[in-house]
Amino acid sequence: MASLTLRNIDESLKASLRICAAENGRSMEEEARQILKHFLLQKKSDAGIGTLISNRFSPAGGVDLPEMPRHTPRNLKENNPDDLNDTA
Repeated sequence: MASLTLRNIDESLKASLRICAAENGRSMEEEARQILKHFLLQKKSDAGIGTLISNRFSPAGGVDLPEMPRHTPRNLKENNPDDLNDTA
């Protein structure tokens, strides 16, 4: 495995990394690896939003919805405004 050294890191950034690492039960080094991995893999993804949503929620299972009947739209007479207001 390769090594990476980061210099001149702002103290507030380092403190945030330390807090995130503690919250996730990881070392700062492991937390930095996970952040880089997550960001770079997410950036490379060519999947669309629908695929990402499907992948995110597919483990929860799905719902089979019944097919809804389709109706052919009725033809309206061109110059009869009464047909436009007809709700029947």
